[in-house]
Amino acid sequence: MANAFTGTSAMSNLVQTAYDRELEFALRAQPIFRRVADKKPAQQAMPGSSVVFEIYQDLAQAITPLNELVDPDAVAAGQPTTVSVTLNEYGNAILVSNKLDLFSFTDVTAGLVNQVAWNLIDSVDLIVQNVLATGTQTIRNDPATGNPSYGFGSNPTQAIALTAIDQTANSRYDTADVRLATTKLRSNKVHPTMNAYYTTYIHPDVSHDLRGETGAGSWRQPHEYSAAGNIWAGNIGEYEGQVFLENPRCQNVQAGSGAGASQTRVYNTYTVGQQALAEAVAEEFHTVRGPVVDKLTRFQPFGWYGVAGWSLYRPEALIVTQTSSSVRPTV
Repeated sequence: MANAFTGTSAMSNLVQTAYDRELEFALRAQPIFRRVADKKPAQQAMPGSSVVFEIYQDLAQAITPLNELVDPDAVAAGQPTTVSVTLNEYGNAILVSNKLDLFSFTDVTAGLVNQVAWNLIDSVDLIVQNVLATGTQTIRNDPATGNPSYGFGSNPTQAIALTAIDQTANSRYDTADVRLATTKLRSNKVHPTMNAYYTTYIHPDVSHDLRGETGAGSWRQPHEYSAAGNIWAGNIGEYEGQVFLENPRCQNVQAGSGAGASQTRVYNTYTVGQQALAEAVAEEFHTVRGPVVDKLTRFQPFGWYGVAGWSLYRPEALIVTQTSSSVRPTV
């Protein structure tokens, strides 16, 4: 008679799927854009739905010699310019059932509170970046030559249309773009953010192209033979008057040449000096544990809330460079 084996099939009720009760969270990029808002109200007169900042205008330069016997005519001071920041309410909330809390195999409340807190900083960072993306100083590369073209305001000298950015190497971010951004900020008399350096927020896909650039005058050349240079760590570091911070949050959308799935993806790189962005806050952002108000006290609200606003303060202190990337050319 054959042996009868007692295995997992015979006693399947005793064999169960095991779960790790400690859950991990989704991969997250650090928020960075709110740090750009270094201009805040210093002597706000009163609470209000908006905050108006004013900037004095300098007098015209007086370069004509005075006449010894003539009292010079007085000149009128210029009208200060204004920048208005409109405050808005922002927030989000979830409603957790008591049954989920009782039946889940992990501390689901703690996990959901963490998600709410992250949603706060994730959302605010995007709100701030959306303001930066409206910057009126732009740099784009000529797809025919690769030369950077600079434009400003509603009627820029910018000869390169956004829709002309293509997937060729000429439309990608390179040293010439870095150099031109630094040059324009210095020409605009913009004060640096870190000692003598401006700060640039760059997507890793765009950084990849800059670090891969070859030839004389490129980022890579001085690091090729260094024993412990940035090339080994993959850091851009300080280059052409700028300090670079890589972050995958930098805006990138399909906006260049082509159509449909083949349309070119355009990346924003932000180079800023002091006082590029103004911020006004009526109530700082914070998490909220709301009251339980249902008849059987089964639903617990968790959320976040804040009242604030942002606006470009000195548009000349922000340059938005728009390029494609070899890493993700389309979708």
